[in-house]
Amino acid sequence: MKIKSSFGPQYKEFEVGDIVFLAKDKPLKLTSGAEIKNFPLAYQTYGKLNEDKSNAILICHALTGDQYAASTHPITGKDGWWNFMIGKNKPIDTDKFFIISSNIIGGCMGSFGPKEINPKTNQAYGLNFPSVTINDMVHAQNLLIESFGISKLHAVIGGSTGGMQSLAWANLYPQKVNLIIPLATSYRHSPQNIAFHEVGRQAIMADPNWCEGKYFLERKCPTKGLAVARMTAHITYLSEVALQKKFGRNLQNKDNFSFGFDAEFQVESYLHHKGYSFVERFDANSYLYITKAVDYFDLEKDFGGKLSDAFISLAANPQAKVCLIAFSDDWLFPPSEAKKLTHALIACGINVSSIVIESAAGHDSFLIESAALRNTISGFLNC
Repeated sequence: MKIKSSFGPQYKEFEVGDIVFLAKDKPLKLTSGAEIKNFPLAYQTYGKLNEDKSNAILICHALTGDQYAASTHPITGKDGWWNFMIGKNKPIDTDKFFIISSNIIGGCMGSFGPKEINPKTNQAYGLNFPSVTINDMVHAQNLLIESFGISKLHAVIGGSTGGMQSLAWANLYPQKVNLIIPLATSYRHSPQNIAFHEVGRQAIMADPNWCEGKYFLERKCPTKGLAVARMTAHITYLSEVALQKKFGRNLQNKDNFSFGFDAEFQVESYLHHKGYSFVERFDANSYLYITKAVDYFDLEKDFGGKLSDAFISLAANPQAKVCLIAFSDDWLFPPSEAKKLTHALIACGINVSSIVIESAAGHDSFLIESAALRNTISGFLNC
């Protein structure tokens, strides 16, 4: 099923791709206590589901990602964010596997989120949208998997926020997945990461065009606030080495300072570009809801401070294996986070592999092609 949607400050229409309506008969109860029913989830698939439906892999996207993991994005026209990983003869081989990539609930690319229309008011939900968590996103993904008639996934793979989703799968549906591959992620968000998210949220809400979350009614968009939020976040996605190597203190198209407040350094121009291109494809209210969902995620707290207890049920699945992938210069989710997860999984007797890939691109390294990343995932999927 394909539907059209509107987006961004120009409110352009675009095709969001395949949509399925879930929880038609029984509502999905969210962590907050709210219930949602007959809600849309947008997704893309690659490859073919085999006869016994045993070759399915779920790909979970990062914070501001979407379902277009290996297909052209309808707004930007760019290749999918993991195009180098998914496809024929690629590490996640579409000749062998059936890949499902869905847009999380709370998102803005066709799935149930704050910019969708509330049938009770015939207006966008805005801040009337219910609070969502990582667990809620995974429960919705499970309903999607069930709609395909799939009883067990060959693998769940995700980076960053998607990695949190893969860990939630290990906790919530341990008997429904064989292989779990979390990349550049953690069992919880650190206080520093929460602080960066809060700066972004405050930037959005301080924009006069935010209109208390009702900017759709005014045909406005909090462009400046959302751009600043993205600029702030993007700093955390890169390492100091990456920034130095890419930009240094080089000026943008000039030899001397102008002694003004326009962007003068290349790094400033880069952040401006990232910020203002982001507003063309992402909804401000979705950013508020999703960042909060990430901040709420804490497997250790959920199990009384004992992280290993989160994976006790996974240990009962004899086919379960976990491959944790961290990147050496990722300061958003440093290798120490993966190390603690590894110890927790080992304590449960789970078959776990853990690797730290040498990198020079910071947190975004999981989105950049490398032989180490390709070989690690390909080897684990085919072991």
